[in-house]
Amino acid sequence: GRSRRPSRAFKTLAILLIALGALALTDAAVTLLWQEPFSALYAKLEQDHLRGALHKLERTSPSPAERRTLASLPDERRRIEFLARELQRRSGEGSPVGRILIPRIGASYVVVHGTDTSALESGPGIYSETGFPGIPGTTAIAGHRTTYLAPFRHIDSLRPGNHILLYMPYAHFTYTVIGQKVVAPSNVRAAVDDVGYSRLVLSACTPLFSAAKRLLVY
Repeated sequence: GRSRRPSRAFKTLAILLIALGALALTDAAVTLLWQEPFSALYAKLEQDHLRGALHKLERTSPSPAERRTLASLPDERRRIEFLARELQRRSGEGSPVGRILIPRIGASYVVVHGTDTSALESGPGIYSETGFPGIPGTTAIAGHRTTYLAPFRHIDSLRPGNHILLYMPYAHFTYTVIGQKVVAPSNVRAAVDDVGYSRLVLSACTPLFSAAKRLLVY
């Protein structure tokens, strides 16, 4: 009896190690072919929560002071810019601010304010160094390619002429892709610089499973 107990324990341990190895291989295969599944589940729950919060934000009417300012502005472009600046001013890091749709790659995600680690675990995030859509200048959005739902996994497939839609609570915007560039991760200016006209820049690490470079889609 004493000799059988250790062998039974070793057999149980071996089975557990085999199961853990199989799980690790499955996780690696799924990540390679699709995305990392455990972080994807977390991000899916976060997106569901953000979607409800965004819906509530979209139904919120301007304050009396904001209505008075809107009434004094001469055209729609100025009113949109005012509402964009107000939303950016009061949005905290990681809070939902809009939705991005990229028909070419089947992407549809709630966008958050900010690009710190926790913000990007919830969804694509607008760089704090850039303005919200409707504010003249650059709007830059970062997103993961292999983890946390991998919202930007296939942005390398975007071609000139493809459309990117941004649905903000105050206006809807349509952008047209004009090109791509690969830069060093330290070259933040390539994504956020003001170039004299309003534009959208998507930013993500490249190649897949590496942070060696940064892929920018303009």
